[in-house]
Amino acid sequence: MSLRKCYQIAGHRLAIVFLDDHNDDSLLPSFAPFLIDDTSDVTLTVTVDDTFQMQRSTDEVGQFDCGGCNHGVYQCADGSYQFEVSDLGGVLCSTMQSNPDFSACTVALHAETFRQRNYGLNNAMMMAFAFCFATSQTLLVHASVIRKDGVGYLMIAPSGTGKSTHTFMWFKHVGGCDLMNDDNPVVRIQDGEVTVYGSPWSGKTPCYRNVQAPVGAFVRIQQRPENQIKRLDPLAAYTELLPAMSSMKWDHRVYSAVNNAIIELLKHVGVYELGCLPNGDAALLCYNTVKVS
Repeated sequence: MSLRKCYQIAGHRLAIVFLDDHNDDSLLPSFAPFLIDDTSDVTLTVTVDDTFQMQRSTDEVGQFDCGGCNHGVYQCADGSYQFEVSDLGGVLCSTMQSNPDFSACTVALHAETFRQRNYGLNNAMMMAFAFCFATSQTLLVHASVIRKDGVGYLMIAPSGTGKSTHTFMWFKHVGGCDLMNDDNPVVRIQDGEVTVYGSPWSGKTPCYRNVQAPVGAFVRIQQRPENQIKRLDPLAAYTELLPAMSSMKWDHRVYSAVNNAIIELLKHVGVYELGCLPNGDAALLCYNTVKVS
């Protein structure tokens, strides 16, 4: 007997259909805060079916980088996509096939342990969400986002550079802050307003919050021997933002949509570069420079 669950993330509705009795929504505990009863207006449907077998029909077109794990991407002649999701140990956790616009996807879980099955489904869902809603000026961002006085500030940088450390310094030294998401918040642009949302994807930090806030700024974190901050010009800002967005450069529809969304975002939100030490002075310098009154 199949099980259908519906969720709303950043205002977008999606459904997950579990066809196998041994798979259900307990595989995705981080999705619980986003569960909804209304099943109408669903744009993305992901079917979980362990009996599904992909028929490989093309060579690999790229690798999707996901926190140090590279997932193989294959494109079929009809424009649909196939994915292989493997963990850091190289274990194949899931495969996914999508239609060309990612509105319908099928996922098969291959691993045996709960952790690996959770990883396989969670990562498949993250890619399906990012690529399905890219054309709705929706960006899945590799960032740590802290909220202060109702405004969200996104720290971007490669993994291990100190995003989480810096947001913790805000929490500790700026005061009155709360962490919205520590790895993959969603940014959406609607009618000239840029809003950041919590998501079911938050890396190693279990911060899965159904919250939202207007975006105050993006801050590119760099480790430096002293604390310095500057606002970037639009070209430099674009160069810093693009690598932080979940995208597929080999797919014209997705890549163009992400680029256009960044260009629109830059009309409304500032991007800064912070060279810093992991201390409270860096957090105070950053906050006092980028804060929205």
